[in-house]
Amino acid sequence: MATFLYRLGRAAFRRRLYVVLLWLAVLAAVAFGAATSSEASDDGSSMPGIEAGQAYDLMNERFPGTEADGATARVVFRAPDGQQVTAAPHRTVVEQAVADIADDPQVARAVGPFGDQAGAVSQDGRTAYATVTYQVKAEDLTDTSKADLENAIDQARHAGLTVEAGGSAIAENPGAGGAAEAIGVLIAAAVLVITFGSLAAAGLPLLTAVLGVGISMAAIIALGSTFGLSGTTGTLASMLGLAVGIDYAVFVVARYREERAKGHAAQEAAGLAVGTAGSAVVFAGLTVVIALAGLSVVGVPMLTKMGLAAAGAVVVAVLIALTLVPALLGFWPRAVLARSERKGAKPARRKDNAGTRWARFVLRRPLPVLLVAVAGLGALAVPAMDLQLGMPGDEAKSTATTERRAYDALADGFGPGFNGPLTVVVDARPAADPQAAVSSISGTIARTEGVVTVSAPRFNTAGDTAVLTVTPSTAPTSERTKDLVHAIRGERGATEAATGATYKVTGTTAMNIDIAQKMQNALVPYLVVVVGLAFLLLLLVFRSVLVPLKAALGFLLSVLASLGAVVAVFQWGWFAEFLGVQQTGPVMSMMPIFLVGIVFGLAMDYEVFLVSRMREAYVRGEAPRQAVVTGFRSSARVVAAAALIMMAVFSGFVSAEESMVKMIGFALAIAVLFDAFVVRMAIVPAVLALLGARAWWLPRWLDRVVPRVDVEGEALNHHAPSAAGSGSGDERDPVHV
Repeated sequence: MATFLYRLGRAAFRRRLYVVLLWLAVLAAVAFGAATSSEASDDGSSMPGIEAGQAYDLMNERFPGTEADGATARVVFRAPDGQQVTAAPHRTVVEQAVADIADDPQVARAVGPFGDQAGAVSQDGRTAYATVTYQVKAEDLTDTSKADLENAIDQARHAGLTVEAGGSAIAENPGAGGAAEAIGVLIAAAVLVITFGSLAAAGLPLLTAVLGVGISMAAIIALGSTFGLSGTTGTLASMLGLAVGIDYAVFVVARYREERAKGHAAQEAAGLAVGTAGSAVVFAGLTVVIALAGLSVVGVPMLTKMGLAAAGAVVVAVLIALTLVPALLGFWPRAVLARSERKGAKPARRKDNAGTRWARFVLRRPLPVLLVAVAGLGALAVPAMDLQLGMPGDEAKSTATTERRAYDALADGFGPGFNGPLTVVVDARPAADPQAAVSSISGTIARTEGVVTVSAPRFNTAGDTAVLTVTPSTAPTSERTKDLVHAIRGERGATEAATGATYKVTGTTAMNIDIAQKMQNALVPYLVVVVGLAFLLLLLVFRSVLVPLKAALGFLLSVLASLGAVVAVFQWGWFAEFLGVQQTGPVMSMMPIFLVGIVFGLAMDYEVFLVSRMREAYVRGEAPRQAVVTGFRSSARVVAAAALIMMAVFSGFVSAEESMVKMIGFALAIAVLFDAFVVRMAIVPAVLALLGARAWWLPRWLDRVVPRVDVEGEALNHHAPSAAGSGSGDERDPVHV
């Protein structure tokens, strides 16, 4: 492996113009494909195997002409203090607004509070609402339809009423961190400049990472119609592609500078950098691809597509690091060096730096450092035991948004459960008397504890299917609402036996509950698959049993601590005001899966790059403890810089107004902090110090089976000419039993 990559790096350096032109041609080709491709159908959000989704399918079948999951809007009218919305002047304004909304061609139904919609006026008469159902999904609404809704609301406001609106027709796609995100990128650039002491060395990883993300995103768009990749498919690919793209390029550039400092010529240094750091990049990338491909075990098509798309982005990042980075180094072989070296000064003799001083500190006190680090992360992981998954709704938005104000107004006027109604789809086709069967089921549900009201049934044209709206007494994200959904579903067997009809529970609240349960059930199998396959790959890389085991356990510890921090802030409310969290509630259903996928990728980057340098020093003759110091001398600063870059980028999302974006940014930033600086910088050297030579133990029978991939570049000793300061040592085999 190392020999092949060494030759590849030299070839890319020598044929740099062709390599750059090839990558530009790839970018142009995928950009052309993206520009000419047809828009993909958004079918990736389906959730096979959950009841709420099956109920939507039944509604689409029995109520043709209207999307069961079509866009909806709920317009809330509130009279001034001391007045009632039912007063003649206010009633006229409300009815006119509903009529104007109903005139839009995309509206299927617009039901005002004074017509067939019973219970749409609060008991005090001050609050009322209208329900608008569209024929199309929210993403298919035209700008004209949205403008018609906004104009009707504005006219009612001008007439003296307080009018707010919520629902999928109103919601906008969550934005990122805005200016703070840009600041995060600037901080990343500053960290690179400080680390390398060169604008060129700092800019090259950013340039190649952006190019890689551009190629990946354009390819996803170009292949969208063929493979059903929607706009959301590339979310994980862009985030992870940028993260590992910067890391991989940083690793290669750092090794190139190190080889130049040893006295190697530019082309030779590029070959050695790709042969050594490039080997670590290849196996770190393979580990990430395994983690992302493992998303298929969740059984959610959208996550499978997102995982495979992100895996493709990682592959592009690896290829760019192995070919484009050495090619660009060929154009500017001295520009990436430190300023003193560019001026012709002889590279300073390698001396202790902060990394070596920290490594020696840990080596002197390995057990206390290990216990403190594990105990600290363990304590932070405790809140994760109370992890509750869900989907934050309008209640988690800023009070500056109309959706949040509409939510609060409805909760005040009609009770907390009014914002999360359940939809019950009754299939009465097998029943002898469909109307009587529906009436019996409606009565049974109404008597269930926790139900406030059950609406009159709405039958389809054939009269064999009905839809009921059930209002709970508790909020949509409450655990009691979740228990109510399970209770209603638990009554199904008895009612089906008595009436011959059956039913399914759906609606946004039930859908979120089902998705959360599916994600929670899939989290442990996903972790087992990812960690297990990664263990096998790291076993191949390091030719050790204990090092991969330590890497996997350390990753699990950092992920659990990160989840604990998320629960403490976003679910329990610790430091919520400081971070701008408007409302505490359940953790976003898919966030743990995203957290595992992204952080696993970054964690394996840090693990492979840091420990591979220790392994390299060990096989070249250094004692186990000295090999740890050597690894830190060479890699600690680069790993720390890569981690700080990711933390800066992810922290930019914490400033977003959208709760979900804020949660993802916080989780990723804190996870990188824990994994890079606690696990990799403290636990890893402490464990290796305690194990000594046993860390590289490999049973003889396994040594004969596991192929040698030479990630530490042993074979390159035969290719590289001797250079001042290069160092040498006898190669050593793994410890056998």
